[in-house]
Amino acid sequence: MQWLTSPEAWAALLSLTALEIVLGVDNIIFISILVARLPAEQRQRARLIGLALAMLMRIGLLLSLAWMMRLTDPLVSVYATDISGRDLILIGGGLFLLAKSVMEIHSSLEGGGDEGHGGRPSAGFYGTLVQIAVVDIVFSLDSVITAVGMVSDVPVMVLAIVIAVGIMMFAAKPIGEFVDQHPTIKMLALAFLILVGVALIGEGFDLHIPKGYIYFAMAFAFGVEMLNLQLRKARKPVQLRKEMTGRREP
Repeated sequence: MQWLTSPEAWAALLSLTALEIVLGVDNIIFISILVARLPAEQRQRARLIGLALAMLMRIGLLLSLAWMMRLTDPLVSVYATDISGRDLILIGGGLFLLAKSVMEIHSSLEGGGDEGHGGRPSAGFYGTLVQIAVVDIVFSLDSVITAVGMVSDVPVMVLAIVIAVGIMMFAAKPIGEFVDQHPTIKMLALAFLILVGVALIGEGFDLHIPKGYIYFAMAFAFGVEMLNLQLRKARKPVQLRKEMTGRREP
């Protein structure tokens, strides 16, 4: 417990917690989109269970560092590129994200995206949890590798993960409701997940795409869309007054 009195450990805890929250944004978005198909009374429970699974997986991976190190050993070689167990997980997770995001976009465009309104039916509560768990494995692997590269003390890494997931649990519901209420934001979120999927596949093939570029592009697009939302909100009263004036005219 000597790290409790170390300023360097506390600085590492703060920086790692912030990084874990940033890396968890795509996880929150994916969970929010998945649970949107569940009945309203089940959504918050699914969010909390999904994030709890993510936390347990990350801690479990941290406590099995020896196994984690073996994941980087080459298994096969494809076109002079060594593929390890970690690479296979990243490629599989990226393909799953791509497929799921494209299916969600297609469902939203073709049938409104909701069960009972022509959209594709929900996978059910437990089916949704399984899908969340699959992606949690990929995001947890990426998060733990980043944590191991930043901090050497396992207690600091575990505490950072617990704090970050706790904050994300509070943020998951408002983020999910906001995404669900604004179709254009949902499309941006799905496009963001497609970019993350492509980055994961590239990472699996040793093609490193800096995530800062992806997050910056998404933040810029989100900022523009927020301005559009404010513009549409400001135009509504003007349009309503015009319609009321038109009705009063003989």
